[in-house]
Amino acid sequence: MQQAETLQGRLEQIIRNAQGTWGVVVEEIGEGICFEHLPDKLFIAESVIKVPIMAAVFAQAHQGAFSLDDRLPLRREDLVKGSGLLFALSPGLQLSIRELVTLMIIQSDNTATNILIDLVGKECVDQTMLELGMEQSKYVRKLMIYPADIDANNRITAGDVARMLNRLATGRFIHAHACEDMVAIMKKQQFRNGLPSMLPVADHNGKEELATDWEIASKSGWDTGRQHDVGLLYTQGRCFAITALSQDVEAEEALHTLGCVGREMYEFAKRDEFCGGC
Repeated sequence: MQQAETLQGRLEQIIRNAQGTWGVVVEEIGEGICFEHLPDKLFIAESVIKVPIMAAVFAQAHQGAFSLDDRLPLRREDLVKGSGLLFALSPGLQLSIRELVTLMIIQSDNTATNILIDLVGKECVDQTMLELGMEQSKYVRKLMIYPADIDANNRITAGDVARMLNRLATGRFIHAHACEDMVAIMKKQQFRNGLPSMLPVADHNGKEELATDWEIASKSGWDTGRQHDVGLLYTQGRCFAITALSQDVEAEEALHTLGCVGREMYEFAKRDEFCGGC
């Protein structure tokens, strides 16, 4: 209990020192919640919404609506700017659904995201979010498109995202193989300036590489005043689901806070403390 209280105290200090407003949930998979701060507060989702969209695609593929290997054409009307590279490529390019999912997650590609939303439909995304335990969160509209009759934003809570991560980590959505596949895609994440930014690297003949005693499967999201990062940190034979959402914060300050949270959980695991039922 004292060790758990030590972890809680350290995370509380990180959040207390942070700029802006934060919703944070940390859970050791199989052991329970380690730390919660404003778990039910709604935040604009930014690109974190792309994780349940990925899950909706996998659900439809499991139901036989299509195969992840099916290819879709890139249409001129699909192209939107923001994150990703597809908007800079030529219409007519054929990509598999799996490739579109991968680009949506690891490069946060907005064009790929909207193609996939059109593929599965809003109703499927809504149902998937409920099945993932995201009961307070809401999907409203596609990315980088602002319909005149819709002025709302996609919304998430830290508690909802934590429940989603738990289901993926434990293989309790669709089936275990699908969850493993989605986590494997998230492990290829190219944006690592948040939760994993202060995790150790190894020096191999003067070349820094990620240390081999941790992996993270993550998805970030950001806009002016907002910086989120959520993911599954695997280290020391343990798995931690970390959700950190922020608003009213400058990007540099928020990224520093995210890095501190990720480092604290890594060091907690290295100390071989036990988090169960904190």
